Amino acid sequence: MAVLRQPKRRKPFHAGRKYGCAFERTFSAPPPAGARVAGRGHLPTSGESWSFNVRPVAGALVFAAIAPHGGLAIEEACTPEERGLAAATRAGMKELGRLFGAARPQAVVVATPHNVHIPGAMGVLVSGRVAGRLAGAPSAIALDVPTDQKLAWRLLECLGSAQVPAVAVSFGSNDPADAVAPMDWGTLIPLWFMGGRNDPPMPLVVITPARDLPASDHIKAGAAIAAAAVAAGLRVALIASADHGHAHDSKGPYGFDPAAKKYDEVICELVRGERLDRLADIPSDLVEAAKADSWWQLLILHGATAKGWSGKLVSYEAPTYFGMLTAAYEPASPSPFRGEGRGERAQLATPAISPGSASPPRKRSVRRTRAR
Repeated sequence: MAVLRQPKRRKPFHAGRKYGCAFERTFSAPPPAGARVAGRGHLPTSGESWSFNVRPVAGALVFAAIAPHGGLAIEEACTPEERGLAAATRAGMKELGRLFGAARPQAVVVATPHNVHIPGAMGVLVSGRVAGRLAGAPSAIALDVPTDQKLAWRLLECLGSAQVPAVAVSFGSNDPADAVAPMDWGTLIPLWFMGGRNDPPMPLVVITPARDLPASDHIKAGAAIAAAAVAAGLRVALIASADHGHAHDSKGPYGFDPAAKKYDEVICELVRGERLDRLADIPSDLVEAAKADSWWQLLILHGATAKGWSGKLVSYEAPTYFGMLTAAYEPASPSPFRGEGRGERAQLATPAISPGSASPPRKRSVRRTRAR
């Protein structure tokens, strides 16, 4: 796996054009005399907020989703004994796929916790393709998807403008255009329903969170994704690939801890109440005790959708030792959920189950475990 740090003075893709990424200060009160109000590389201080200044609005983030990455989400990946599990999740994934298609994105960004892990930095895959198959599935569940390299580099530029530590990552061939990076299950399973099986497959950008970076960096990374979509002039969808507490079952690989149910209940409450702004208030010891696999990706999604978006929890269940949740997000205006020529807005479905609390895990006759 090659880690390619972006050159400090690399000529940006937008050189000579009318768009790019800039980090802009905004003040809740008039700035002090002599203050430098806008420019690259500034971090907000007390009394300031931050935003991206990207022109023109030729593209946009048009859809976002929280999607699980447990193999039970794909019916074809289940054994006969497993097919009675996770029915609500599979229905939720199909609903996400419907809404994803209605938004008509041109590229998809997946935030996954199961690809490269880089100390102190987020990773963005810049290899020409990302390909892989779901290990342990009884049938061939495999995808081979092109990377939108232009969007990937734009994202790196926007992350740099926000001073979020990030590196470009490739694999195999020394020429990233010819390189094929491994596709992890955190990427494959959501793409199975959203763009990966299109003909041709929808171009992809993979970003990996960094658990040793603060919540604020993940929120800024989400804003950078939205900014990169505008800068690239593309309709882009964002998927936060996330499973939740992994300690629901004493027979699971992480044992039982009541924190898993508590964490999942908090996440359901925040998603249902459209209060992802409170994610950063969740105690880190609760996240760790729950063996959660979602907090960082949800922070990224929140950063991308913090202003003018609405969301709805579609399903939640904990059929085995980990919790799975589906949720869809749309911008308030202009709505991407419009049918061609009809001007009709696609309706978010009623939740497949009551999302009020984490349901107790049901026992399964065949156990497959995976790293969280």
